[in-house]
Amino acid sequence: MSPAQTPAERSLAGSIAAHTSWAFTEDRAARTRPARDALMAKFEQEVDPEGKLLPEERARRAESLKKAYFQKLALKSAQARRAKSAGAR
Repeated sequence: MSPAQTPAERSLAGSIAAHTSWAFTEDRAARTRPARDALMAKFEQEVDPEGKLLPEERARRAESLKKAYFQKLALKSAQARRAKSAGAR
């Protein structure tokens, strides 16, 4: 039985496994397609919960919501980096 891993060791082991898996992936886009499709379906459900919009309009609005979502993530990331940088001084 091996001793318990530290959080850093678990993270490193996970990273190694992920890189190994991606090294043997023939079609990266096909592998990630289900996740991308599910995320877009989530945004479409949010913008049109009753399914009343035309598919083109639903897709257009969902794309805008997706852009807003990722911009919010970028903003939070920038704020966290700035706070970390200020704390390191």
